[in-house]
Amino acid sequence: MPESEPRLLDLRLLPFAGICWAATLIGILGGSRAAWMLLATLSGAAVLLAAGCALRSPRRWTAGTLALLLFGSCCTAGVAWRVQAVEQHPMTELARNETWVTLVVTPVDDPREIAGFGRQVLVNANVVEIRRAGETIHAGGAVVLLAPADGWLGLLPGQDVLLRGQLSPPRHRDLSLATVRVSGPPAEVGPAPVHQRWAGALRSRFAAAAAVLPADEAGLLPGLVVGDTSALSREVKDDFTATGLTHLTAVSGANVSILLGAVLLLVRGVGLGPRAGAALAAAALIAFVVVARPSPSVLRAAAMGSVALLALVTGRRKQAMPALAAGVMALLVWAPELAVNFGFVLSATATAGLIVIAPVWVDALVDRGWPRAVAEAVAVSVAAFAVTAPIVAAMAGTVSLVSICANILVAPVIGVITVTGAITALIAGLSVPVAGVVVRLTQWPLWWLVTVAERGARIPGASVPVPAGPAGAVLVLGAVLAIGAALRSPGTRLVMVGIAIGVLVLWAPIWPPWLGRLV
Repeated sequence: MPESEPRLLDLRLLPFAGICWAATLIGILGGSRAAWMLLATLSGAAVLLAAGCALRSPRRWTAGTLALLLFGSCCTAGVAWRVQAVEQHPMTELARNETWVTLVVTPVDDPREIAGFGRQVLVNANVVEIRRAGETIHAGGAVVLLAPADGWLGLLPGQDVLLRGQLSPPRHRDLSLATVRVSGPPAEVGPAPVHQRWAGALRSRFAAAAAVLPADEAGLLPGLVVGDTSALSREVKDDFTATGLTHLTAVSGANVSILLGAVLLLVRGVGLGPRAGAALAAAALIAFVVVARPSPSVLRAAAMGSVALLALVTGRRKQAMPALAAGVMALLVWAPELAVNFGFVLSATATAGLIVIAPVWVDALVDRGWPRAVAEAVAVSVAAFAVTAPIVAAMAGTVSLVSICANILVAPVIGVITVTGAITALIAGLSVPVAGVVVRLTQWPLWWLVTVAERGARIPGASVPVPAGPAGAVLVLGAVLAIGAALRSPGTRLVMVGIAIGVLVLWAPIWPPWLGRLV
């Protein structure tokens, strides 16, 4: 049989996404001065390159390099202006002095309970008004609220909330103006926008339909389908963290792909053209982002979906890497704070790993005689772990050693849960009792998912502590590269297989109590 042609990736947009992300990071972490210095450097390099081209015939790479420098200069100028606006904001000085103020704010997502702080919630919000000493300042900007759960848990995004709290400097450098500590319920709460009331009602009805399942499964299903983890127990969250399954409760590209695929399939079935299909898919995508809330992974997936829709309308073939790069650039220009958001970094990195690494490993395993379905499951899990483990180590100071096995074990049920859950959510908007009947189809797949997480987390050494921050990332990255290099040698592979068998034998005494419950 003739060998298949290698699949070439279109990487032309990758340097542009890289310089956009780097410029945004430097601006946010280094401040406006660092951003303006970077702008001067990039602009000066662009001028020198353009002058060199005018004096002699340009080389093949000159136009691309000049375009990259000019694009980087534009991105740097944008982030420098944004950072400087935060530094000069009137609330920044008030936060340094830990001043008490009265604010009107608008939440941008649902309040989330904070583990280990009693009944406290965290709310991301935008400032509408600052009231202090008889003066009202209309100046926008992002703030983080720390408030008691009573009176705050039921708030919806888009509501105007009047509160009084004490300002303090932001906990992270992410373009937020301040942290606001509130000691009581809101003084006044305005009505939510119509679309947010609809989204909140749909999420509530879906959660009510899922309540017919056992408690752990009922709390997990809304997280898998629409990112609602409010009813997810602390024990399940900890088990998912220990086994590297936390990413499943963050809505991602899989959900968006299923949504767009279903809409386009329906459109094709009724005979509409690609433009009408793209318009309907775009409307469904916007509705999904509203219901699932604009978390970093949802925004990244939605951006990629938008690029794919544009490719459909223009008749161009969709390519994953250009879609990812374009989505990253669009989001960083629109919301630069995503550059320092671990969720966004994990989402983009995992997607890039699945695009670049996983297909190569799938082909290599298939060439060695592996069934394609098994090869895809193993390659996807290993690739995702390899590229995200250093980031998780920096973020959480821990590495899950059972992540690959756990993800392979649950892979067959994720699609079933996602599809059935999405159908249930739609039905719940019409009838909760009917949705309660349909949702029972997810009970066994959800039980399997919860059981794998629970039993995997109980394995000795399932999660290994490492230094948090850059040191942990470098340590884990070095370990991943060393293992990857070692596996290229047949002799080393045999040694590692022997080590794995030895570990399994050592763990054998703990298997019987739970192995029977898995099979």
